[in-house]
Amino acid sequence: MDPHDVSRPVPLSSAPAAATRSGSPQTWPATSRELAEELQRLLAIDGRDWHAQKGHKPRRAAEQVAAALVHLLAEDSPPQRLEGDAQERAIELLEHGLAWLKGDLRDPGCPSHGH
Repeated sequence: MDPHDVSRPVPLSSAPAAATRSGSPQTWPATSRELAEELQRLLAIDGRDWHAQKGHKPRRAAEQVAAALVHLLAEDSPPQRLEGDAQERAIELLEHGLAWLKGDLRDPGCPSHGH
C-alpha cells in the first residue's frame, strides 16, 4: 500500500468479506451499527478494570474511537451527509481519542483516593 495514498486508508483485502458489502448510498451497511456497539462494549473499561486500565493511553484511545464509531453510524448520521449531532459527537470523541494517543491527556488520578 502506498503510504501517500489517502483515498483508501485501509486496503479492502484486510477487511472481512462480509464487511465490504455495502447497502445503498443512503444507508450504512447492514449490521454495521450493531457491530460497532459490540466493539464499543468490548473496549469500554468497566468498573472492575478501571484502576488498572485508566492510564493505559492506547486502551483509552480505542475506547473513545469505538464510541465515536457508534455515534457516526447512528440513525441521525446518514452516510451521505457530514452534519448532525451524532457526527459532532463522533468528532469530539475522535479528537479525545487522538489526544490520548498523542499523550496530551493523562489520568488525573482517583478523587476518592485523595489525588
